[in-house]
Order: sequence, then C-alpha cells, then structure tokens
Amino acid sequence: MTAPFRVEVTRSKKRKRSVGAQLVGDTLRIAIPSWMSTDDEEHWVGEMSRRFARKQSTDRIDLTERAATLARRHRFDRPAEIRWSDDMTSRWGSCTPSTATIRISTRVAAFPDWVIDYVIVHELAHLHVPGHGADFWSLVQRYPRSERAIGYLMAKSGDVD
Repeated sequence: MTAPFRVEVTRSKKRKRSVGAQLVGDTLRIAIPSWMSTDDEEHWVGEMSRRFARKQSTDRIDLTERAATLARRHRFDRPAEIRWSDDMTSRWGSCTPSTATIRISTRVAAFPDWVIDYVIVHELAHLHVPGHGADFWSLVQRYPRSERAIGYLMAKSGDVD
C-alpha cells in the first residue's frame, strides 16, 4: 500500500524509547529517538506509513450505514454501535453482545468490500449467538459470499476469528 502523504522524520534527544507520528495536512511527521539506527528508522517509517494509510482507508466506509444495510438484508439486529479499531492485531472484529457493540479492525478496510461485509455479518451474528457453534454458522451463512470471504481471510492470516 503506497502512502498518500509525504514523510518527514525528525530525531529527538528527548525521546528515549517511543516513536511518535502525526499527520499534518499531507505530511506524516515521525519523531524517533536520536539513538535509533538507520534500519530502525526505515522500519518505523514503513510501519507508521502503513498505519496511517490504513486509517485513511477507513474514511471511505460508513460502518453504521453498512451494518444497518447488512442487518436489514440478512435479518439481523442492528448494533447499538459499530466502529473501527486500530488496536486489533489478532482478530478481524469483535462483538460485545451485552452492549450490542461491534469493533472492526482497521486492517480490514483495505480488503475487498465483500470481505468487509462478511466480517460485519460475522459480528452481527454474534448479537444473536455469542459462540461459534452450528447455530452461529447457520446465521453467518445468510451472507452468500461467507465461504469465499472465510477463505480470503484465512489466506491473509491463517485464522478466521
């Protein structure tokens, strides 16, 4: 994924261990500790560029509207809240049935729309069934591309949850 912004790196003696990044206009300003090597700098420029590009790609999708459409189409309850989450690194989404809250990993935003829809449907199904038993999977199968989307996600991570 190519970053849609310029990158500007500053080395700081005040920074001891952490790396900071901020998008200002079309410039990603990355602050790194002054002791870091060129390889460390290259790693963090790549990492922060990926994170910010991924975050920007979420802007094209209105999760609330998308979830409402999918819930209506596939006969699910609507969530009380659905939002993007930057800190989900081992899951594509999560659902808290007690509060009807769904979080979707920003990593999913770069995937094809039919895969994003599957992840939303998967989490909508959890509003009805908390676990991953047969009754849950029969609900997920309401989405016609679920099997294909599961294969796509497995290829991306080796794990479907």
